[in-house]
Amino acid sequence: MLGLIFILPLIGALHVMFIPRENSIQLKLAALQWTLATLTATIILWISFDGEGQFQATQIIEWISSTTGLWSSGMVVFAVDGISIFFIILTALLIPICILISWNSIKFLLKEFLLCLIFLEILLMGVFTALDLLLFYILFEGILIPMFLIIGIWGAREEKVLASYYFFFYTLIGSVFMLLGIFVLYSNTGTTDYQTLCGLRLDGETQKWVFMGFFVSLAIKIPKIPFHIWLPQAHVEAPCAGSVMLAGVLLKIGGYGFIRFSWPILPEASEYFAPLILTLSLLAVIYGSLTTCRQVDFKRLIAYSSVAHMGLVTLGIFTHTIQGLVAAIFLMLAHGLVSSSLFILVTLLYERHHTRLIKYYRGMTITMPVFATIMLWMTLANIAVPLSCNFVGEFLSLLAAFEYSILVGVLASLGIVLGAAYSLYLYNRVCFGNSSNYIIFSRDVNRRESYVLFPLVVLTIIIGIYPSAIIDTVKGTIIFQESHTW
Repeated sequence: MLGLIFILPLIGALHVMFIPRENSIQLKLAALQWTLATLTATIILWISFDGEGQFQATQIIEWISSTTGLWSSGMVVFAVDGISIFFIILTALLIPICILISWNSIKFLLKEFLLCLIFLEILLMGVFTALDLLLFYILFEGILIPMFLIIGIWGAREEKVLASYYFFFYTLIGSVFMLLGIFVLYSNTGTTDYQTLCGLRLDGETQKWVFMGFFVSLAIKIPKIPFHIWLPQAHVEAPCAGSVMLAGVLLKIGGYGFIRFSWPILPEASEYFAPLILTLSLLAVIYGSLTTCRQVDFKRLIAYSSVAHMGLVTLGIFTHTIQGLVAAIFLMLAHGLVSSSLFILVTLLYERHHTRLIKYYRGMTITMPVFATIMLWMTLANIAVPLSCNFVGEFLSLLAAFEYSILVGVLASLGIVLGAAYSLYLYNRVCFGNSSNYIIFSRDVNRRESYVLFPLVVLTIIIGIYPSAIIDTVKGTIIFQESHTW
């Protein structure tokens, strides 16, 4: 079953390649159908997952790894466990949503745009299932190419090329340090296999040097302050699909990397650097929230809020508690749904009125009641009200923070209060009051847009009401890996 999540999008990419460029409807339908088929395969993979915590792989993947000769014979290169399965599902969910939300907005090079999305999906599936550090690095770097093209070619404004280079070079330069860390690991152990490395113990000094290389690369991807400069620029200039994939999945690779590589492979270095990273996380939560409060651009505001939310993720990871690790994974999944929804809602307004400046909007509850209702729920989810998916993640993250230190917990809670301030201000400014004099005609959410938003709204409610569907699987995996490695 694991092989299908690679085979289906590959077949879809080939199908799209052979469709004539002039037949735009058929291109979009083909891409949508194959990505929906991939989503179905990931859900079936989750249902068939035994939840015992260990990695699982199919005979197809074993055959590929043992016959290519690139890695040691018989080694399983791709596998899935209770952590990676949810990131795979999130990726498979957001790709067809990106196609739907871009249905009418991509006016040129449509085939290339759809191929970029499909290849991005394949690379992301590889990142979340790779069990070899060198393979992880190759796929990690490969993601830059389709995202660079999506931002630089189909971006919304004049500075899109500058934003794409910001994204590309920040991530590329950071990844060089990860590559150096992988070289050091290989020179000391003779392998880059993840499971083998989890069973080995490096000396403390080597761990520190390797950890610093991984930290710089993953901190840029999350991003952590002061490595966050590229993120607002990339979000503002990217098309809606680019913003959704950036906020929904690409930022999560940094958190996923910390969970995979910090404590299992480099436990002494993780313990040594934990106070520094917790300080940077608190800085991201508080400074990111304060910076968000003063934004005047709708999209830039949501981008800076991502910096604050991802600060809570690393805060949970480096408290090194079961609650913290579960909170980090849950919060990443919740943020992937809520932040993606908010970027889509911004795009709906931009497509109608061609501005993202908050001051021009007012009284959307009068002219766009369905839009205002959906935005109200997503705003409440963003500030983590009970029964929303963010509430579970942020509650567990704060629980881990208070368990680590009362001071850390209090400072993290301050970020939650600031988050409520900017979220409620944004909704109040945009949706309440009399209709704005700058807005001539506001058309409410149409059928296609409701198809895009409906699954995200439903999932934020279901996961908030029934979080154990995710928590039990994640917790079982963490306990299993801790008992076998840490």
